[in-house]
Amino acid sequence: MSQVYLEYCFFVKPLSLGNEILMAELGYVGFESFVENPMGLKAYIQKKDWNENILNGIQVLDSNEFEITYSSNEIEQVNWNEAWEKNFHPIEVDKKCVVRAPFHPQVNVDYEIVIEPKMSFGTGHHETTYMMLQLILETDFYEKTVLDMGCGTAVLAILAEFRGASKIDAIDIDSWCYKNSLENIERNNCKNIQTFLGDVSLLKNKKYQIIIANINRNILLKDMASYSSCLEKGGRLFLSGFYNEDLDLITATCTKLNLTFVDKKERNNWVSAIFTK
Repeated sequence: MSQVYLEYCFFVKPLSLGNEILMAELGYVGFESFVENPMGLKAYIQKKDWNENILNGIQVLDSNEFEITYSSNEIEQVNWNEAWEKNFHPIEVDKKCVVRAPFHPQVNVDYEIVIEPKMSFGTGHHETTYMMLQLILETDFYEKTVLDMGCGTAVLAILAEFRGASKIDAIDIDSWCYKNSLENIERNNCKNIQTFLGDVSLLKNKKYQIIIANINRNILLKDMASYSSCLEKGGRLFLSGFYNEDLDLITATCTKLNLTFVDKKERNNWVSAIFTK
C-alpha cells in the first residue's frame, strides 16, 4: 500500500534566508523532506502525521520580514530521487571539490563527496556551506581533531576526513540530520567520523583542534562559550550562518572568550569567519 503525503508549495521572499528558516521550523513539526526551487520550496509530510493546525506554530509565516504564501494538495508516494534529480545539481568548489548526488556522474577532482540531502541542510548550494567547504580546502586538517557542530548532511565532516583529519565528531540536534549523516558517512567510506544526536551538552570535557559550526547567529551566540571551552589553545574556530552585519556582534562575543578574529569570507552578504584561541 502506497504512503499518502501532503505536498505544500511555499512561495518565499526573500528566498534564501526564508527557505532556511521555514525548513527548520517545518522539520520540527514533522515534515519529512523538502525540495527547493527558484520561487521557494515544496515540503512533504505523511498524511498520518498531519493535522489541520500543523502550521499554527510556524513563526516565520507571521513574520513581517518575509512574504510567504502557500498551497497544498494530497499526493501518493513521492519519488524522492526524481525530485532531487530535477532540483539538486552538482556543485564545484574552487575546482578541487565536487558535491553531487548518487545519480550524478562521477567527476575527476581531488575530493568528490556523494550525498543524498533529503531534508538535511548542507548540500554546498547555500552560501555558508560553500564558504565552509572553501575554508576546509584552504586549511591544514592533517591529523587534526575536529568538531562539526550542526552537521546537517555531514558534508563538512566528510571533507575534513578527506583532508586528513584523524578524529571527527559530527553533532546535530535534528534526528533526521543525524540519520542522514550516518548514511552519507557510510556512502563516502569514512572511518574517522563519529555521529551524535544532541546539542552542546555533549561537548563537556571534549577537546578539539578545529571546530566547524555552520548554524545561525542566535545559536552561535548562545553556544559560543561551549565552543571556546573545548577548543584547544592555538586551535581554529570556523563560524558561519550569519550575515555581514552580524559579524561585529559575533566578534565581540568571541573576543570576550579569548577568541581572536583572523579572517572572513563573504558571499551574497553571508559570512564565514575564522577565529583562533
